[in-house]
Amino acid sequence: MDTQYSPNNIFAKILRGEMPCIKVYEDDDTIAFMDIMPQADGHTLVVPKEAAVNLFDLSERGAQAAIVATQRVARAVRAAFSPDGISIGQFNGAAAGQTVPHIHFHIVPRYNDQALRGHARDMQEPDVLKGHAERIIAALREQGA
Repeated sequence: MDTQYSPNNIFAKILRGEMPCIKVYEDDDTIAFMDIMPQADGHTLVVPKEAAVNLFDLSERGAQAAIVATQRVARAVRAAFSPDGISIGQFNGAAAGQTVPHIHFHIVPRYNDQALRGHARDMQEPDVLKGHAERIIAALREQGA
């Protein structure tokens, strides 16, 4: 069952500049920032600016912009953290693990010898997240993004 979009969700507030985030990338259609409860170092979120709860509500144009931005940021995360792999996740509905009712994509570095931390569980120190963001931003600059 689809949820009606609420302009009071945390990502809508971030998009309007009412709540802070540790931003790594932004274009006309998307913003990417550090997940404050990361499952791994470098866990980044890509959020379309379009008001949509989930993938099914997102326009085709919004979906295209989101996947292009997700690929661009994922390449930077890979360059910045040199993980063994990267998971890209997008959850639709609470039963699927969606915790914020605004569509978003998770970029999670994965390592063979490290288990993931729990989803949406433990807050990371802002200074640690800022350091991770600086690494991703530097990689984006190297890519010309």
